[in-house]
Amino acid sequence: MFIAALVLLWQAACTAALVPPYMLPSPLGVLAAFAGDFPLLMHHLGYTLFEAAAGLLLSILGAFILALLMDANPFLKTTVSPVLLLTQTMPTIALAPLLVLWMGYGAAPKIALIFLTCFFPLTIGLLTGLSQADGDAIRLLQSMGANRRQIYRYIKIPEAIPAFFSGLRISSSYAIIGAVISEWLGGNAGLGVYMTRVRKSYSFDKMFAVILLVALLSLCLMKLVSTIEKRICPYH
Repeated sequence: MFIAALVLLWQAACTAALVPPYMLPSPLGVLAAFAGDFPLLMHHLGYTLFEAAAGLLLSILGAFILALLMDANPFLKTTVSPVLLLTQTMPTIALAPLLVLWMGYGAAPKIALIFLTCFFPLTIGLLTGLSQADGDAIRLLQSMGANRRQIYRYIKIPEAIPAFFSGLRISSSYAIIGAVISEWLGGNAGLGVYMTRVRKSYSFDKMFAVILLVALLSLCLMKLVSTIEKRICPYH
């Protein structure tokens, strides 16, 4: 209801000409731009989704490997944690030109930027879940002769899965945003490339259409992650 009220207020302000159309297009104008450029938007969306999916999958794989290694080795955890925190202090918009310089204008720098954006919340979520595993359950398995691999399989990893999905919900939205930001700096296709082109022609209604599409896509991905979580760990 609150969002609907904001949209109605936005439309009323635009209808009453309180805000110039070139500064803030009306919701109806945004929907018209979205419908008019729908085939082109879907074309660019395919490239953005590919980059976001590739970067997110690589970050999931890397997060699992590093979190398991850090949990098993306290020295590694102590030395690597500051580096992980350091990666989050670097602004994304500053890293993107360097990645383009090193990797060119293809998909590689975009996937790398998405990886760097999503890797931290996934790793920290998994590491937190692993470290908070039930100590009594671990000691029980150890008294029954379980080795480290069995402890991770039956206790630590199952208990870390909910924390992993908490990080994945954040990272799924970061992946789309990171892909769009990386596409601003170069490329031939993608929603970010589309945004730079329509901005140069002052078609701000089309820019708002992309913002709407990215927001809806992020919400759908977060809902998808929640649905998968319920299927994988209904006990939680």
